[in-house]
Amino acid sequence: MTHPSLPITHHYLGIDFGTSGARAIAIDSGGAILAEARWVFSDQTAETWRAALFDLIGQIPADIRRALVAIAINGTSTTALLCDADNQPLCPPLPYNDARAQAEAKQLAQIAPPGHPVLSASSSLAKLLWFQKQPEFPRARFFLHQADWLASLLHDRPGISDYHNSLKLGFDPETLRYPEWLLHLTVAPLLPRVLAPGTAIGPVTAEIAERFSLPRGCLVRAGTTDSIAAFIASGANHPGQAVTSLGSTLVLKLLSRKRVDAAQYGIYSHRIGNLWLAGGASNSGGAVLRSFFSDARLEKLSARIHPETDSGLDYYPLPKPGERFPLNDPELEPRLTPRPQDDTVFLHGLLEGIARIEAQGYRLLQELGATPLESVLTAGGGAGNPAWTAMRSRFLGVPVQPSSHVEAAYGAALLAARGENLLCGDTSDFQC
Repeated sequence: MTHPSLPITHHYLGIDFGTSGARAIAIDSGGAILAEARWVFSDQTAETWRAALFDLIGQIPADIRRALVAIAINGTSTTALLCDADNQPLCPPLPYNDARAQAEAKQLAQIAPPGHPVLSASSSLAKLLWFQKQPEFPRARFFLHQADWLASLLHDRPGISDYHNSLKLGFDPETLRYPEWLLHLTVAPLLPRVLAPGTAIGPVTAEIAERFSLPRGCLVRAGTTDSIAAFIASGANHPGQAVTSLGSTLVLKLLSRKRVDAAQYGIYSHRIGNLWLAGGASNSGGAVLRSFFSDARLEKLSARIHPETDSGLDYYPLPKPGERFPLNDPELEPRLTPRPQDDTVFLHGLLEGIARIEAQGYRLLQELGATPLESVLTAGGGAGNPAWTAMRSRFLGVPVQPSSHVEAAYGAALLAARGENLLCGDTSDFQC
């Protein structure tokens, strides 16, 4: 007796390593979410990352794991570690915000071109130069970003990165090669091979396949950073589309036909296929709002605001002195006075002030040559505030909507599903 053949089901897994925890999302070929898993970090050690990775994969139901075609991982930008010939960490990893490499950043200022993304104490390259001075360095064979190392635990081919994670290591996303000045450094032998995000690196090892009941042909793809995975998750794919993240800070990302770099404003562009993702981050954002109001109070007061009217207040909301973008002034004072007695009016002024900063940021990106703004998708906690959304649309002069998906793990899952084709690009969008 014969049976009609059943359709083959393909599943894809994206894993996001963020600042406070990790998340995994499995999707089907149509992008529907099949399963999710979470892990909260107790610390940021390599062993914790390894445990989190394996636990997250194990949390995905076995029937979904058995149909996994590909896996992609994103990590926090510039989080990096040094490994020996067996791919074992030689010393604790340096997180994205570790700025101990001050002396190395000054050294790079004498080598790298002005305004280059490596010219920061927290850049990957500054960290590599700092590692070079440590007693463990002579045993080093691999310098890897967080996403690189975690992926290598699955495919066992250490020494491979992607051009998103490697931007602040000095890799040039326009020429797709390391510049000559970098190749002349003594640390050059440790530089990873760089692939386009989504490129197939190789299948999972036989050990990993057996341990997690994965198909032997399940591919591990080159990853990306957490912020770009979140952008991919949003659904934005056309020049002029942007994503604003309204979290503790205000982060803008605009998909552009032209590369925009302006180090004096903290602006740099990531390659997205044949397009560019230009962005900047303001110190304004949700942290200021939460310093005055609880989430419940914010929701209650926001419902009373008439977003089509002006508050009459001229605030520049900052949690403390100092701004990066769209103004570059490390001593800029917050402007939060006068404060009205009515908290609704006060909140109206705060939301309006942040909306003005957002509009000023997108104007600056366009003045520097980015594609004109057409629409904005919103991620982060502020995406669910209708009054703020209407207010921001009024200041921006373009439609503003919530992102279709806000989890970076979902963006990583899309990268696993579509591979480098997700980012190949043409003149209208970055999907093929």
